[in-house]
This record gives sequence, structure tokens and C-alpha cells, in this order.
Amino acid sequence: MKRQYSGSMEDFEKKLARVMERLGVKKYQSNWSQGKDGASCFVEMVYGGKVYRFENDSQKSAACKRNLYYVADLFAEVVYSLEGLARAVEKGIFTLDMLLAGVPALPAAPPLEPCFTAMGFSSMPSDEAEIKAQYKRMAKVLHPDAGGDENAFRTLNQNYEACLKIARGA
Repeated sequence: MKRQYSGSMEDFEKKLARVMERLGVKKYQSNWSQGKDGASCFVEMVYGGKVYRFENDSQKSAACKRNLYYVADLFAEVVYSLEGLARAVEKGIFTLDMLLAGVPALPAAPPLEPCFTAMGFSSMPSDEAEIKAQYKRMAKVLHPDAGGDENAFRTLNQNYEACLKIARGA
């Protein structure tokens, strides 16, 4: 199979940053994966307090008779589609609010347990190792032998145990 679009992933990431700036979107993220079964990618952006996700994958591409296999091609199509939205907004044809009115937003993330927030997490950690690593970072500062406060260190230990308990599903 031959690539359809020229340019590297870095080129398309830079283009995405420019497109998001044109749309007035300050918070967004993207990711992609390429495997033997095909490729997939997405761009998530926060607009008007809601999260919108634009995604593409090899299966969708095949269903549309585009037959794109390389992740760079799939990502390029998402970026170029978003650029088309930016052009329509810049020409005054639509506002971004109008364009996104029919696009379903992702559901809001469930609230984070207070013990995770107290340990400095802004989202649910992926595994116990991440919790342990954060505990070690904080313990180096909060431990009484390191000049920390005994009560603060006790609270850290309580939050650490609570986080582990939740992570283990207990």
C-alpha cells in the first residue's frame, strides 16, 4: 500500500496546532496507533466546556472506500477535516457553535475520589504502579525525616491506602 498524503506525523501535529489556534480551541489532545490489524487516530478538543472527539481508523476508511492503512494518512484526514471547519468559521459561513451543534460531546468524566485529588492526580491513575510512584514522590517531601509535617505524612499514608483500595476494587 502507498501513502496518500506526504508529510510526517510531526508535520500534521504542527498543522493541527495551527488549526486549533484558528478555531480558538486552547485545550486538545491527539493520539494514534499503528498495528498489523490497521491504524487508528483521534483528536479530542474542549470547546464550550464539552469534549468533542474526531476519530478515524482503517476500518472506517475501508467502509468509505478510501482504504487508508497508514496512521499518518488517517491522521492527515482528521486534521484536514478540522481545517475545513476552520475555513468555514473564518469565512463567516458558520460559527464553531453551529458546526458542533449536531456533534455529540463525550460524556463528562466521573468525579475523582478525594483521596486521588489529595495525592495530586487530576485523572484516575492507570494502575497501582502510578499510585505508588506518586506516593514516593510526595513522601520524599512530606516525611518527618525529610523536614515534613507528621500530620501531613499521616494524611498522605491514609490517602495512599485509600487509593490502593479503590484501584484494587476492594
